[in-house]
Amino acid sequence: MATQPIIIIGNGVAGATAAREIRKRMSEVPILMISGETELHYSRTALMYVFMGHMNFEDTEAYSRDFWRKNRIELKQAWVTSIRGEDKAIELENGEVLEYSELILATGSIPNKFGWPGQDLPGAQGLYSKQDLEEVEESAKTAKHAVLVGGGLIGVEMAEMLISRGIGVTFLVREKNFWGSVLPFEESRMVGKHILEHHIDLRYEDELVEIVAGDNGRVAKVLTKKGKEIPCEIVGLTAGVRPNIDWLRDTEGLELGRGIKVDHYFRTSMPNVWSIGDCAEFTEPLPGRRPIEQVWYTGKMQATFLAETLSGNEREYSPGIWWNSAKFFDIEYQTYGVVMPKPKEGEEVFFWEDQERKLSFRVHFETASRAVTGVNVFGLRHRHQVWEHWISEKTPVTEVLERLPEANFDPEFFRQVEPEILEKWNTQHPDQQVKAAPAAKKGLFSQLLKTLNITS
Repeated sequence: MATQPIIIIGNGVAGATAAREIRKRMSEVPILMISGETELHYSRTALMYVFMGHMNFEDTEAYSRDFWRKNRIELKQAWVTSIRGEDKAIELENGEVLEYSELILATGSIPNKFGWPGQDLPGAQGLYSKQDLEEVEESAKTAKHAVLVGGGLIGVEMAEMLISRGIGVTFLVREKNFWGSVLPFEESRMVGKHILEHHIDLRYEDELVEIVAGDNGRVAKVLTKKGKEIPCEIVGLTAGVRPNIDWLRDTEGLELGRGIKVDHYFRTSMPNVWSIGDCAEFTEPLPGRRPIEQVWYTGKMQATFLAETLSGNEREYSPGIWWNSAKFFDIEYQTYGVVMPKPKEGEEVFFWEDQERKLSFRVHFETASRAVTGVNVFGLRHRHQVWEHWISEKTPVTEVLERLPEANFDPEFFRQVEPEILEKWNTQHPDQQVKAAPAAKKGLFSQLLKTLNITS
């Protein structure tokens, strides 16, 4: 029985899930979760809805306030400044030293900064923490215009927030199309057009050069690579995030790269020290996965696998297929498997879209085997479990298209687009005609259960 606690640094989704899952498996071990940002865990993805008035901050707390006490998980709001590996201890900003039996680093991400002059001025910020929310709330009281730097999901969220307060937005995207490093051209075009329809000044192939202060010492304007000068009171630094590890740079014995280096069990190079979530970087990435996985569900999964290992049931990380979901204003987006902006060698693509209704369906598949490898859907809702089954079982694309309604979970009475998708496939592939499977026309839920080997 450990006399010192398991200490978790960070109370985001990875840290909070680790505390919860460890307690499920180890009823007596002391657990201490530390965060300088807030005392209680909350949902970061809900920050925009607090700003827009749809929620109170307290509504973002994922657990009841007595959950931690009932589960004997101690909480401490403090900033950790260093790790003393030889003493199995950490030091807090106030000088307090705390010993641990095991240490879990779940310190998350911070917004990218690329050395822009003026990037640390008041009014220049990212959108990641509660402190970021408080800062943008203050800036928005008098702001008339904002400039957002970098095209991605965080930028879209911040744009939606600001226009909800009547603040004009200019969006600087250095690529030729929106989120072009992730999205294929057609989907990028759809999202870019949708952004423009929300009266946002979207500027491609331009980027930030300098943020200039006004007489009050705050952001007053930005200068761009194309020589443009844009007056503004807010600059959103939304060009992605990076692991929050700067405070660990001088930690002896801890191997760092872009993140904290870990193996497939989340061990770091230091004894009894582990890392999960946005700040962890796999020394050897799993096949088809990124070295750093900065999405909420992988943080939860990693925490659960680590809890198993710490409780004596060692489990190597096995996350299944890659997936993600988001919203670009009113357009819902889901991706399952691997969908690169351009198909890989030995891979083909089938794409359908309805530009007027902002709907699209893209599936990638192997040329030789015809097995599906990934899918993007925009404006449609598809089931994770169904696509995971099809991709992991290497289901042929024609069979997937025959059974496509099994994946659909759009609300009742929504117009079904599967017939239109099949019609385009059959036009493009007259030698591989596809008809909707009879089971896909009725009893969809029963067929889904059968697909997943679940008995009702």
